[in-house]
Amino acid sequence: MNIGKIQESVLKRSVFRQLKTKRQEVLFGAGPGEDCAILTFPSGQELLVSAQAAAKTGCDAALYGIHAAVNNIAADGGKPAAVWLTVLLPASAEETELKAVMEQAEQVCAKLDVQIAGGHTEVTSAVNRTVVSVTAAGSAPSGETVSASGLHAGAQLIAAGWIALAGTAMAAKEKRKELLSRFPEYLVEEAERFLGSLSVLPAAEAVRECGCGVCAMTDLAEGGIFGALWEMAEASGVGLEIDLKKIPIRQETVEICNFLDLNPYELLSGGSLLIGADDGYTLAERLQKAGIPAAVIGRAMPGNDRVVRNGEEKRFLGPVRMDEIHKIF
Repeated sequence: MNIGKIQESVLKRSVFRQLKTKRQEVLFGAGPGEDCAILTFPSGQELLVSAQAAAKTGCDAALYGIHAAVNNIAADGGKPAAVWLTVLLPASAEETELKAVMEQAEQVCAKLDVQIAGGHTEVTSAVNRTVVSVTAAGSAPSGETVSASGLHAGAQLIAAGWIALAGTAMAAKEKRKELLSRFPEYLVEEAERFLGSLSVLPAAEAVRECGCGVCAMTDLAEGGIFGALWEMAEASGVGLEIDLKKIPIRQETVEICNFLDLNPYELLSGGSLLIGADDGYTLAERLQKAGIPAAVIGRAMPGNDRVVRNGEEKRFLGPVRMDEIHKIF
């Protein structure tokens, strides 16, 4: 396509025609020549906004970007309502690629019950593959939001959802040929299907209903479970005592990561929550009853030592410098 703003005819048939999901909070949304959306929330609701960008694997950039932005809203105790997409395409892209991005974006939003309220599309020489930037908005009752910085010494830490699902799915798609030389096809295909489990909305809703003295929460993303543990502890000014063997992980993830020499605990983990709570065991039990894998994996401690134990072995956590998925790309 030509460099510059996408033509109106292309917008109408490959962008706007794909948008079907509607939310009552969006009074006025995306349309030709419209540069601003208008949203309304009930009195006593606080506005939550999050932004993410993805340039992973073709049209899958929309899937990863939307889930990441929406998960951030849910992890703070909010209910997402709308997203805005900025789609930047290289000059080599065809209109069919733009349409595929928007089709996938609408499919993801329909599943999450989130409206695409607007955005921007452009062909530019500044990128060599499609980049999707996502801004999400939602709301939560005043005083009921949860942050990652509320963890206190003595609180238990719960992992909700299998870790490293996003990274495992991405690795399975990108390295399918190599993986099939070692593993049966059903294992690789099951790992690819993890793409359908990247939302934390069901887990976040279950947490809101439970209570259980939840004091901190964040969704897992770049840097995996180790990255989330470090960031939550650093933001809260506490230490950690973590049992590695308690962290929920799929066997497919273990096998694929071993074969590709990836650390699953520092691997892209969309679809999981890290929660701090005073009554973590009750919370984990209720999440399990709701069909969500969950386990108490440790507790917050006084001081600054952040220790992960694996049987008799122990290591000290530090900041994750780079997500393991970048070893593949």
